[in-house]
Amino acid sequence: MLDNVQIIQFKEKIDMGEFTNKVVVITGGNSGIGEAIAKKFDQEGAKIVIFGRDQNRLETVCKELNQAVYVQGDVRLIPDLDKLFATAIQNFGKIDVLVANAGISTRKKIEEVDEELFDEMVSINYKGVYFTVQRSIPHLNTNSSVILISSAAAHKGWRFHSVYSSTKAAVSMLARNFAADLIDKGIRVNAVSPGFTDTPIFDETKAVNPKQLEEFTKGIPLKRFANSEEIAESVAFLASSKATYIVGVDLVVDGGASSIYPL
Repeated sequence: MLDNVQIIQFKEKIDMGEFTNKVVVITGGNSGIGEAIAKKFDQEGAKIVIFGRDQNRLETVCKELNQAVYVQGDVRLIPDLDKLFATAIQNFGKIDVLVANAGISTRKKIEEVDEELFDEMVSINYKGVYFTVQRSIPHLNTNSSVILISSAAAHKGWRFHSVYSSTKAAVSMLARNFAADLIDKGIRVNAVSPGFTDTPIFDETKAVNPKQLEEFTKGIPLKRFANSEEIAESVAFLASSKATYIVGVDLVVDGGASSIYPL
């Protein structure tokens, strides 16, 4: 067995879902939106491969899934990505859906961004997504679906998010270019751009500066953050048989914040 790879468990599947017998690979699948995506596909009958850096979290999430494998690694390292896809094929024989979700965020003024932080965010958020998709191509089924997780920050200027927003804008454009390049192989590529989502990233802000979260919420017409499950539903839709004519779309899921001015 490959290093840092573990099959956690196989439970008997009872209900047939949209993704029964489909194989779904998710980077950054050990927490937040990625974890919710893994659980959504699991509920729909899929076999899951999750990838991330935190082995303890990977193991914890896998234990909550029915048919799951985890691979510990870093999207910045091509050998780790090759290990991810080799593991998926070794254990499940195919890949039907790839969700490139791994990414990081930080809130910094322009003057506070140093070269190390800049390079880290570009390497994970942009390079990591690019090579995740590139290394997956030989293993993807015809009629497979690739979903890139971008951000509503790619569509609107956000204060103190200059590096994050620009890397996510790159991801949104990758979705269009990958869609153009891969459609002849029968691979549909789309993106989902979440707005503010209630994930562990905001736990510290809730504790330290709850008024800041109130200000963020005022700018959302629905007057609340998304929950991770709502983002996961959007991802599952784009990967499903209901979306077979949708290609090159960047679906913004932000409660109307980028489209409607909340009076």
